[in-house]
Amino acid sequence: MNRTPPTTVAQVRLWRWRRNPLRRHSDVVEAWIVLATWVLAVLGGAVAGLLAAQTAGAAFAARQAQVHAVSAVLTDSAARTPTSGSGYDDGRVWATVRWTDGHGAVHTDRAKVLPGAPAGSQVTVWTNRDDHVVSAPVTGAAADLQAALTGALVAPSAGAVVWGAGWVVRNRMIKRRMAEWDEEWKQIGPRWGNLSGGRG
Repeated sequence: MNRTPPTTVAQVRLWRWRRNPLRRHSDVVEAWIVLATWVLAVLGGAVAGLLAAQTAGAAFAARQAQVHAVSAVLTDSAARTPTSGSGYDDGRVWATVRWTDGHGAVHTDRAKVLPGAPAGSQVTVWTNRDDHVVSAPVTGAAADLQAALTGALVAPSAGAVVWGAGWVVRNRMIKRRMAEWDEEWKQIGPRWGNLSGGRG
């Protein structure tokens, strides 16, 4: 009859916190610094990411509140091809448009429209409170996505800053401990050599 060997459960011990004659006070302090660094890095990164996403969302909402869409007409036919080498190119061309505001005043400005649109075509443009044409605001799912991406970029950056600060503090502690060990060895080393007959 085959007997199965007894299974042993390995105990996981946090050696820096357990009682140990070799444990120094600096070991416990270092353990707490490492633990606090990781907790603050994770929580701080998450909070910073949420705040950044909320701030970005609020900025998009404020921008949307400052502009409004108006119906305008092209005063001239739009160019058939966009000008090359103009930096950001979305395939549209600049053209002069005219619209009437809510008070009956007529305004003209330049706006981006589809290439080849004939004069008199109806287009929708976005204007600010000064009745100047501005770019369309980011709204809906696009605004939510950009706010989420902002938070996703800020969160690890903030966590990395906290982790880096903890790493600097821990390294200084380690250097200090090494210096203390050197000082102790200068005192104990000669006596150790005498006890071992000069061979230690």
